[in-house]
Amino acid sequence: MQLDDHLPVDNRLSKVYRFGAGLMGLVLIVFGVLGLLDDVSFLSQAGKRIAGLNSNGALSSISIGVGVLLLIGMVIGGNFASTLNICVGAAFLVSGFVNLALLDTDSNLLAFKMSNVLFSFAVGLLLLFFGMYGRVTGGLPHDNPYWRQRHPEEARREYEARKKASAPPHRPPPRRIPQH
Repeated sequence: MQLDDHLPVDNRLSKVYRFGAGLMGLVLIVFGVLGLLDDVSFLSQAGKRIAGLNSNGALSSISIGVGVLLLIGMVIGGNFASTLNICVGAAFLVSGFVNLALLDTDSNLLAFKMSNVLFSFAVGLLLLFFGMYGRVTGGLPHDNPYWRQRHPEEARREYEARKKASAPPHRPPPRRIPQH
């Protein structure tokens, strides 16, 4: 049994999950590669500015790793990409808060500055949005696979009603007229 076996699969929603994972993965990989090309030391607390953000070798390597993970999620798609987006998005939010607390301390090993914290929050929120899209809300339409999964009895009744409405009307058998 896998983590998402109980969740419905819907191709329309999978496109959103894949797009979000791919876009954020690509952004992180580009940032990481630019950071490594700038030849900054691995754990430099000063770091260097790369595309408006501060980076060192460790942060660049982590960015590439997470970016590759998100691209793998994009390739797999479906509920895996959705769950991955949610988990990585939550991790980015936690990272933003942790690194906000570590700003201007000796424990700031990833050379975070305030722009990095804001970027971490933005990426985290975007990944959460892409991961939860069409999956988490109180007003899901009744044709949404997640709504059907959560309300199986009502979904079955609606299915039966649609099936009955689209069936041809019942006609009584023709009456036989006696022959004289």
